[in-house]
Amino acid sequence: MLKDIMEKGVEKVLESLSSKDTIRLTEKYGAHNYKPLPVVITKGKGIWVWDKEGKKYLDCIGCYSAVSHGHLNKNIINSAIKQMRKLTLTGRPVYTEELALFCRVLAEYTKMDMILPMNTGAEAVETAIKAARRWGYMKKKVKEDKAEIIACEHNFHGRTTTIVGFSSDPDYRRGFGPFTPGFKLIPYGDPEALKKAITKNTVAFLVEPIQAEGGVIIPYEGYLKDVREICDKENVLLIFDEIQTGFGRTGKRFAWQWENAKPDLITLGKALGGGLFPVSAVAGKKEVMEVFDPGSHGSTFGGNPLGVRIAIEAICEMERLKLHENARKMGEKIMKGLREIESDIIKEVRGKGLLIGVEIKKKYGEGMKFAMELLKEGTITKDTHKYTLRITPPLIIGEKEVEIILKAFRKVFGK
Repeated sequence: MLKDIMEKGVEKVLESLSSKDTIRLTEKYGAHNYKPLPVVITKGKGIWVWDKEGKKYLDCIGCYSAVSHGHLNKNIINSAIKQMRKLTLTGRPVYTEELALFCRVLAEYTKMDMILPMNTGAEAVETAIKAARRWGYMKKKVKEDKAEIIACEHNFHGRTTTIVGFSSDPDYRRGFGPFTPGFKLIPYGDPEALKKAITKNTVAFLVEPIQAEGGVIIPYEGYLKDVREICDKENVLLIFDEIQTGFGRTGKRFAWQWENAKPDLITLGKALGGGLFPVSAVAGKKEVMEVFDPGSHGSTFGGNPLGVRIAIEAICEMERLKLHENARKMGEKIMKGLREIESDIIKEVRGKGLLIGVEIKKKYGEGMKFAMELLKEGTITKDTHKYTLRITPPLIIGEKEVEIILKAFRKVFGK
């Protein structure tokens, strides 16, 4: 294969692969840590993608909120091209004007004081954990190696060994121990459980404003405000993981703004990369972020000129297109339409903005079965926690595309 590529070029070899070849090669040489739908996507534009045979599909996954701007947003692509012709990577032994601008823009956009750039969402969460622990030792005066962080059952914060160690999902944990100590789990949406779990060694509460991967689980109205008040009273940092809920997904710039429950730290990623490049960050209050000093944390690619230039343009596009407002309007239309479907199969439709889950009654089978049926109707979605189908399309979606989604769901789920 390498010889063919050297002789013919990558493009020619890609063109020669059939869908069956692509799936076969992936399954033979790639580790089986995902179970994709049996479709090979070769092109994307806006809210649409096309397979190897030229069939068009509406993308209802949006790379788990990472493609919020749509596939190949013109302004983001052009910005990336300009930067690639100028400077792409330096590491952090020098300053770059792109990073300086990114930190200022993201700090303003999140209403936070300081920024620490990374690459992936999991890296952002790891960074927040380190920040919270060091703050606990330096500022709260917790005894060394005694810091505790509280998280919620059914959480999803990433895939590193530390993070899966405080997951309650056995599939995420199996075979990866021993795990990092210092974490407690409490039920989601239960402020009384948070109060009881806090001790003198508690440094932070890490929580998703909506549990997206957990099945699009939405807490009661006022929950974010309640946990903010508890953390203030107990001198505990509040960390919101907005990697999936941030940047307009729920109908606000950030989900915490629905209740004005500003966190001490916020983890960001996915849509920050404009559907083009992995960019993540932790944004936080100065009193927390200033615990880092040279050598205490870092990343070779974190804050690279290309990535942050893309992220700046991604934020600008969110504002130009008012993506949070469109997410709110289109999300309401989708949920209203889904709830109007007369179906014995659907148990519940829940969501906020364009973060929507359709839960299926267990007796009718797992979500993958219905994802396959929707695929036949030209709509790509995927199950999470077996029985919930997620609807997280690009935030540029319009009313015509909304009707296409609803038509597919009516056909698959209607009586």
